[in-house]
Amino acid sequence: MDSMIRQELTADYQTTEAVVKSAFLNEPFSDKKEHLLVQRIRQTDAFIPELSLVAIFQDKLVGHILLSKIHIMDGDKAVESLALAPVSVVPSHQKFGIGSQLIRAALKKAQELGYHSVILLGHKDYYPKFGFQPASKWHIRAPFDVPDEVFMAIELSENALANVQGVVQYSEAFTA
Repeated sequence: MDSMIRQELTADYQTTEAVVKSAFLNEPFSDKKEHLLVQRIRQTDAFIPELSLVAIFQDKLVGHILLSKIHIMDGDKAVESLALAPVSVVPSHQKFGIGSQLIRAALKKAQELGYHSVILLGHKDYYPKFGFQPASKWHIRAPFDVPDEVFMAIELSENALANVQGVVQYSEAFTA
């Protein structure tokens, strides 16, 4: 099922949030507040409009992905990276590859914009197909307790994380 991927517009915000909310409604590990996270990220310096993408299928907004700025902190040293959170597809359109299209498009756009890495907390069997690996490979840790296999990273440029280590610092939107 091919959909058109484009940058989210301000006029899409309400629809996007409804899509995000519906996508996580029946997810057992969700706090059901991902749509509020999207709202909060948009109001911070971490928000990159070009990396808030939507999927359109038959003139209907059916998916969304958001990459936002984060830092990997090692003492006083900070390296900029991106967080992939969340990726959402309305339940009626899940399992048709729309999420994969969104992820590939977002990673490509991030690379085009000059970003070097992306971090995520996600399903250990889903994200490796896009090239994500446990962040611990680079000695990158989450700021909270989480199983190693679900906290992942990807280099968007060769050896981008070779000399990077530390704890991920998310924007304040993630802790509100």
